[in-house]
Amino acid sequence: MQRFARLIRPHLARFDTALARCLKSARESGPRQLEALLRITPGADFFEQLAYSSRRLAKLNVPPLQVLETLRQNVRHLDAPLAEKFPRQQLHFRSLLTVNNAYYQVREAETQAFYGLLRAEMDATGLDDLLHRFILILTRTFRARSGRLFPLPDPPPIAARALKQLARPRYIAAGTPAEKLILDPQMRGAHQAYWSIPFFSAGRITGLIQFGFPKPYRWLPRELDLLQVFAERCLRAAERTRLLQDLAASEAQVRSLAGRLLDAEEEQRRRLGRELHDEAGQSMVFLRLHLEMLEKTAPPGIRPRVAEARAATERIIHEIRRIVAALAPSAVEELGLPAAIRRLSARFRKLYPVKLRLRLAPSRARLSRETENAIYRAVQECYQNIANHSAASRVNLSLRSTDKQVELTVTDNGIGFDAGAAAARPKSFGLKGMRERVALLGGHLEIRGSPGKGTVISMQLPVPPNAA
Repeated sequence: MQRFARLIRPHLARFDTALARCLKSARESGPRQLEALLRITPGADFFEQLAYSSRRLAKLNVPPLQVLETLRQNVRHLDAPLAEKFPRQQLHFRSLLTVNNAYYQVREAETQAFYGLLRAEMDATGLDDLLHRFILILTRTFRARSGRLFPLPDPPPIAARALKQLARPRYIAAGTPAEKLILDPQMRGAHQAYWSIPFFSAGRITGLIQFGFPKPYRWLPRELDLLQVFAERCLRAAERTRLLQDLAASEAQVRSLAGRLLDAEEEQRRRLGRELHDEAGQSMVFLRLHLEMLEKTAPPGIRPRVAEARAATERIIHEIRRIVAALAPSAVEELGLPAAIRRLSARFRKLYPVKLRLRLAPSRARLSRETENAIYRAVQECYQNIANHSAASRVNLSLRSTDKQVELTVTDNGIGFDAGAAAARPKSFGLKGMRERVALLGGHLEIRGSPGKGTVISMQLPVPPNAA
């Protein structure tokens, strides 16, 4: 290349004049494009200048074919003796590679920027984090020294005149009156040039992107196009993130209300249980005592009927106690979850002829009241469904826990059912209640069943780190 530079140096002026005449006669490019095309004439730093100019031409939206045609016109002006001393085909081939590589570098940088924005949308933990990631990517992409992204609420906290001036892309030179349009005081006056790019939503300016550069640098057409595309993407991502945050807040509010409803339901169950125990239960016990006394003193003719009434009263007392125990599981609070499940299982064995196997390996520490109630209610619902619908002969219940979660599994060999169809039925309150309780506690509930193959219900609930 040094030999080529020595050979070409005496002819550079003539080559430049001929190339300029050729390009201007074509009238296919503007002044900035012509200036960049004229810089790719042969010289000592030909390939370095060609690579730089090709990257600039890519950002000027000049097609690579036009650049290669300019090179072809340039090389054509080489004299025959010079071409014999230096291989023209080798020059053209290497120039072609240089141009293609320069265009590839520009497109690759744009692709990486888009990929970075997409990854930022996926990794961001909130709106502020998303905007911070976006401005870092854009500042690095356009090689600015600093960058700021300003969301503008409605109404924006900017004077109407300044807002009108910022409603279009602006290049701002340092030291000019327009420098006051840079919104960040720390950024204003610290650079030699600035870009200010607005983005809009529904015809209203909703934000600004502003960059600071260490030396005067005007954007090129493709850079401005990319900035506007990036601004639109930032706006959509920010709106989507804001909507997701609002949705998450609404879901949290709904979960909080649902939790309060469940707490209110448990409190109502306790109140009803106390009233049944204190009022109806005590009255029935008092009635049974009177019937026992009456049975001892009654004439022989009516004594059997009094005994029958006393037996019916005892059955009612047992049923009231069963209802009270189901409404308010005091055993969970008094004895703990394993003892309450054993007591519930013993009652289930007495009422229904099934072979029940228990494997209880609970946590060493007491779980929260909400978690224990959710597990106990789930066991209740499982036993009730098995008794009423399953026709099972064997039931296995397993409760085990680790430091991070507690797992309940109930399996039976009954007739089974279609879990999806059962959950879709409007009166399937038991399964829906289980799902709601598990969801409120941040757990997972899985119901596997098919007709004729039994049912498996598995529940996993997280164990809070402060479980006592």
